[in-house]
Amino acid sequence: MMRIIGIDPGLRNLGWGVIDVDGNRLSHVANGVCQSQGDEPLAQRLLDLHQQLAQVFATYQPVSAAIEQTFVNKDGAGTLKLGQARGIAMLVPAQAGLPVGEYAPNKIKKTVVGAGHADKQQVAHMVKVQLPGVVLNGPDATDALAIAICHAHHGGASSLAAAVARASA
Repeated sequence: MMRIIGIDPGLRNLGWGVIDVDGNRLSHVANGVCQSQGDEPLAQRLLDLHQQLAQVFATYQPVSAAIEQTFVNKDGAGTLKLGQARGIAMLVPAQAGLPVGEYAPNKIKKTVVGAGHADKQQVAHMVKVQLPGVVLNGPDATDALAIAICHAHHGGASSLAAAVARASA
């Protein structure tokens, strides 16, 4: 069994979702959102996100991590701030000694829904289908679970299984 955390970077809301993978069986462990206050200085907001995400790692002890790749938008300042939050999303798994998979939004949607331009409702529906009984803690946590599912199929458990198969041969 492998425990994977998916992280949806954001400066105000950083979503996270933890799943267990056993062969081709996926099961929900937990999901939530780390939040920072918009009226705080940027450094404090980043520290808050770091501390909250580090607590998630301490609680659930994932062995593999994945995040969504950042896309550049028209707002340069907003893109830079998102990049800093993304840095926190990469730093915490690195501090835990974990490799971090990175996936484009379209690849995540295509893996979970079957279409690269799926909307948020379609993603939420398919996350619920693939993780029966899950209670989604908002759109950022839903996206994080989708990232974890994508990693389970493309980089997390599948690469581990391939490595074990090669070692056994």
